[in-house]
Amino acid sequence: MDKFQNKHVFITGASAGIGAALAHEFASQGARLTLTARRLHLLEGLAQDLIARGTEVLVETCDVTQDGDLERALEKARERFGKVDVVVANAGFGVVGKLENLKLEDYRRQFETNVFGVLRTIQCSLEDLKQTRGSLVLLGSVAGYISLPNASPYAMSKFAIRALADSLWAELAPYGIAVTLISPGFVESSIRKVDNQGVFQRASEDPMPPWLLMPASRAARDIVRAVSRRRRERIVTFHGKIFVTLFRFFPWLIRLITRFGIKGRNEPSSPAQT
Repeated sequence: MDKFQNKHVFITGASAGIGAALAHEFASQGARLTLTARRLHLLEGLAQDLIARGTEVLVETCDVTQDGDLERALEKARERFGKVDVVVANAGFGVVGKLENLKLEDYRRQFETNVFGVLRTIQCSLEDLKQTRGSLVLLGSVAGYISLPNASPYAMSKFAIRALADSLWAELAPYGIAVTLISPGFVESSIRKVDNQGVFQRASEDPMPPWLLMPASRAARDIVRAVSRRRRERIVTFHGKIFVTLFRFFPWLIRLITRFGIKGRNEPSSPAQT
């Protein structure tokens, strides 16, 4: 039996990567989907594929950093499918670089999407989740445990999401809302091709070797399974689980690895910038 049959699932940042893979996975289990992102052409292509397979889909352009965008998208979603059962706060990107080369505005931009965008998503959907006794899914990261060199803005934002999830897990339990923190390691995604301004650089190469990346479809299956079981947290990828375990029990080893063994990645750029 499809676990999400006729459930209304609302996903931010659904145009690519984990968000798009989650759309496919929830659809395979009978969900009705509202998909939001900034890149409408990608959403429409995804929707066409899902509709051809019999899924009910609504797509809405939405920038989680803009007041009113989420409210507008959710109102249209309710008109189409009724109240939301599952909210996936997935929209995010990564600002990278050395502290000495970054400005305060870079940190603000990071938090506006990765933290305040998540808070906007929660606040405008909370009453729905109370009434449906639904699930709130927050996309964190292994970077919410382990801060790598050249990635302090991104790591700070994901540490904040982990703290938020810990607070909300207990705070929302009386309403019957399950809060699930998803902490992926390296997964197939376009996030490493997005620059510090939040602009996708198509020609940029993913700096991660393919053998290290978990396929997004496999990650999505793991995530949806955790949501269906109303788990408190799921660390996605084997290497992610190893790093978090080392962090918990051997923090000194993680400090050595990050200091001497990992340099961190550079900001992706267009050919004209290289």
